Amino acid sequence: MKIPLSDAAATARLGAAIAPLLAPGEAVLLYGPLGMGKSTLARGLIRALTTPDEDVPSPTFTLVQFYDSDPPVAHFDLYRLTRPDEAFEIGLDEALDEGCALIEWPERLGEDPARQLGPDRLTITLSEQNLDGVDGRLATVSGAGSWEAKLTDVHV
Repeated sequence: MKIPLSDAAATARLGAAIAPLLAPGEAVLLYGPLGMGKSTLARGLIRALTTPDEDVPSPTFTLVQFYDSDPPVAHFDLYRLTRPDEAFEIGLDEALDEGCALIEWPERLGEDPARQLGPDRLTITLSEQNLDGVDGRLATVSGAGSWEAKLTDVHV
C-alpha cells in the first residue's frame, strides 16, 4: 500500500492510524533515510497510545524509550548500533514479550531483521515524493502475519 504524506502532520496521522491496531508481540519497522519523518511517525503513534501531549523524544542517544501504554510500546532507534545483537542487549526481546516494538533503522538488526522479530510485523518505508511540483513523502506500507489483514483498516 502506498500512502502520500503531504507534511509532518500527515506523517503523524499515519502513526496515529496504526496505533489502535497494535497488539502485544508485534513490531513496526520504520525504514528511510535521515530526515524522512520516522521519528514524526513514531511520535504520532506513541501519542495516540498515551496522551496527545506526551513527551516523545527521539531515542537516538538513549537507543530505546519505553512507554506505559495499552499495549506497552518501546521505541527503538538503532542507528548507532554497531552489532545486531546489541538490540537484544538493550531489551528488544523483552519489549516484544511485554508489548510492541517500534523500530527505527531496523536494517541494523542484520540481513533478515524480520526473522528475529516474530511473524507479526508492519513495515513502513518513507521516501521523498514530488506530486505536481509539491514536495512530500511517500509511505510504502506492508504487513506480515497478523498485519496482512490489518492493513485494510489503516486509513489516514
